[in-house]
Amino acid sequence: MILFGVNLATMLLIGFPFMVTLLASLIIYVYINMPAIAPKLITTMVQQVITGVSPPALVCVPMFILSASIVTSGESSARLIRMLRTFVGHLPGGLPITTNASCTLFGAVSGSTQATVAAIGGTMRPMLLEAGYPSSFTLGLIINSSDIAFLIPPSIGFIVYGVATSTSIGMLFLAGILPGLMILVLFSIYCYIYSKRRNIPLLPKASWAKRVGAIKDGLPVMGFPVIIVGGIYTGFLSPTEAAAASVFYALILELLVYRSLTFPRIVDSFLQTGVITGVVFILVGAGQAFSWMIGFLQIPQQFLPPLFGADPSMMRVILIVVASYFVACMFVDPIVAIFILSPIFQPYVVSAGVDPILLGTLVTLQAAIGSATPPFGCDIFTAQLIFRRPYLEVIGHSLPFLLILLLATAILIVFPQIALVLPNMVMN
Repeated sequence: MILFGVNLATMLLIGFPFMVTLLASLIIYVYINMPAIAPKLITTMVQQVITGVSPPALVCVPMFILSASIVTSGESSARLIRMLRTFVGHLPGGLPITTNASCTLFGAVSGSTQATVAAIGGTMRPMLLEAGYPSSFTLGLIINSSDIAFLIPPSIGFIVYGVATSTSIGMLFLAGILPGLMILVLFSIYCYIYSKRRNIPLLPKASWAKRVGAIKDGLPVMGFPVIIVGGIYTGFLSPTEAAAASVFYALILELLVYRSLTFPRIVDSFLQTGVITGVVFILVGAGQAFSWMIGFLQIPQQFLPPLFGADPSMMRVILIVVASYFVACMFVDPIVAIFILSPIFQPYVVSAGVDPILLGTLVTLQAAIGSATPPFGCDIFTAQLIFRRPYLEVIGHSLPFLLILLLATAILIVFPQIALVLPNMVMN
């Protein structure tokens, strides 16, 4: 596997996309180390790629991506930000808190950290800079606040984890809500303290007339969590049906209510959805093929038994799994990490009696953290591309947010009911 690692690192440094490097490195490894059976293995890997993208639950992924693309092309994100800013903008840390809350609520539309960075960051960063916040703080705030979107339904991370482990996606959606709100509160407390200590000037307090007007403009955006969370919570909609409903609502909102979309922009939204969906599905298929190859080579049987021990406790399993995902998602795309690691750990998770909903919440949180954590967090490079800022500036203020996210992980492990209370209410 050393050769595989060298191939993977070399291709990444040259600049190949991660999905290409993963599959190409597998093919090179097979032909060099197992030339006699290489054609059969390659055929099987192709079958595994197809198997990875075949589950019906993945149908909702392109629809949620399309819904987010339509909303991002329109005025929903700007009106949402304006509504939140009129209520908290005058407080110490008001603009960063608005950023946190906007990322949380926009997560109910996109389910993607990168889409949230683009939609909310593009609007909030100029405001934060004008208010006197350092550039590095604004970047760290935006890429880490977008982590919350990965926990708020319709999270793509939850969908992928649910498919990889055969866990109820609807229950995972519900499990992510309270942890996401907890992180929102923790981030907001930090932003309040940071702004007070740096004496950032306060914004004027909005009048109630402006607040009422902002509510009228922004309230329709709140229809997304009502449709998705409310539909799934009541059992009226399945996740796939909720995805279809969110696309329909996005079109109604931007075409008829806000009247912000033209036909060319709608076409662009569909084209962007096709590109993003293609990338996501290739990553899913590549992760499935890589996971199969690891099992074929019996690598887990060599390393995991000494790590877990003969009879691992529930806490030990949780800590090892969480730590593994945290490290893995710092280096590879979270979707790939979920597909590769989940089947490896599943036997130990089942034998230890770990609640799959709790573990899915913890795993998805680690995937979100990894998206904004050096060296290869995908949100870091998204922020570089959007804001045209150097790598070191983007990650310069990430440590405080990272520590808060690790604190949130510890709180969830100690108090699992934060994640389980809503799913338990539905099941009971």
